[in-house]
Amino acid sequence: MADRFGVDPQVLALAVARMTESVGNSFLVVVLPLFIGSQYITGATFGLTEVAVTGIILSLFGLVNSPLQPFTGRLSDRARRRKVFVLVGLVLIGVASFSYSFASTYWHLLGLRVVQGIAGALIIPTTVALVNDLASESNRGGNMGTYNTFRLLGFGVGPIAAGAVVASGPFAFDVGTVALRINGFDAAFYIATLTATLSFGLVSAFVRDPEVPEADAGDALLGSLSVRDRSSGHVLDPVFTLGLASFFMAVGIALFATLGEIVNERLAQDATMFGLQFAAFVLAQIFLQAPIGRATDFFGRKPFIVLGMVLLVPTTFVQGFVLDSWLMFGARFAQGIAGAMVFAPALALAGDLAPAGQSGSTLSVLTMAFGFGVALGPLASGFLVAFGFAVPFAFGSALAVVGAVLVWTQVEESVATRRSFLDPFSKAGENE
Repeated sequence: MADRFGVDPQVLALAVARMTESVGNSFLVVVLPLFIGSQYITGATFGLTEVAVTGIILSLFGLVNSPLQPFTGRLSDRARRRKVFVLVGLVLIGVASFSYSFASTYWHLLGLRVVQGIAGALIIPTTVALVNDLASESNRGGNMGTYNTFRLLGFGVGPIAAGAVVASGPFAFDVGTVALRINGFDAAFYIATLTATLSFGLVSAFVRDPEVPEADAGDALLGSLSVRDRSSGHVLDPVFTLGLASFFMAVGIALFATLGEIVNERLAQDATMFGLQFAAFVLAQIFLQAPIGRATDFFGRKPFIVLGMVLLVPTTFVQGFVLDSWLMFGARFAQGIAGAMVFAPALALAGDLAPAGQSGSTLSVLTMAFGFGVALGPLASGFLVAFGFAVPFAFGSALAVVGAVLVWTQVEESVATRRSFLDPFSKAGENE
């Protein structure tokens, strides 16, 4: 049963578990490039530069887990169980994180990233489906927003902590008569293992599988990935449309990642300022995902998604023209506001539309699309920037325009507007 704030206690436990796991998993964003450039990794680079190999290793996580998500989501529907998929994924994350401490070649790193990609495919769609199953139409937006807030908080804290751990090593410990010495890389890998273990314990202890109708779950392989709409007379299926919007949004926000050196030179700033600008998007998401998600329970989902896509247009486009570091920070923060208005409400709307027993396969359309967008954005900006600094951002803005039009024309509202948002907690969850 949801509490008076509309957030199910199990969703909160799942959100904290994902935050904990994200702290450790996001360590690798900072640690792996440094680890690859250290004396600990040797061997052939497959005829590529070390920078190219680093990019491949980092991108493998998304490239592996994104296409697998619809299949793991569907399998969890068919099995009528989500929790076991999450637990197996966390075990794989933990084992791979620990195994990095034994890695010595590029092949080892590639193999471990593939394992972590498979783990991500087991965790991402099933946790979102669990949130959807545990929530109801009256509080789904708030639950999705809370879940995403905690997840992003972990993702934001992880890289900062990782840099501090690596820089502070080596660490010396006395265990009885034995003196242990752990370098900064191994310490980071052990912390990532510990966070996965803690997340496993939280899910095991505080999360249960809700009941899923057997007959509906048995049909989970049918219709969840439809492109054409077969019911309401629109051209595109609404869930597919929401997936496209999520993809366009993810591409737009990820364009910035590849352009660090160019941005720093253009704005006459250092890497620290670029890090702040990069983090501004996540910061806005952390502050706003939960309240925006909750607001959609009262005002409906579609207006927020459309407005968010519209706001993405200027906030993305202006990044190609600003010449001041703090203005760039403001543009990224505003872009984060737009993103907060799109992703959690889109997940909630797709959850409203998901047939009984098909949350995993339905919501995996959006999580897969977002993952592909995050992977494609940096690649697109790396290619398009050759035609001018503003070109990648103009491209992202054009995608946002298309996304706004598609959601406006192809998606119907899924919830009735509440009478008032002035006293939301007095009515929330009273029928749950």
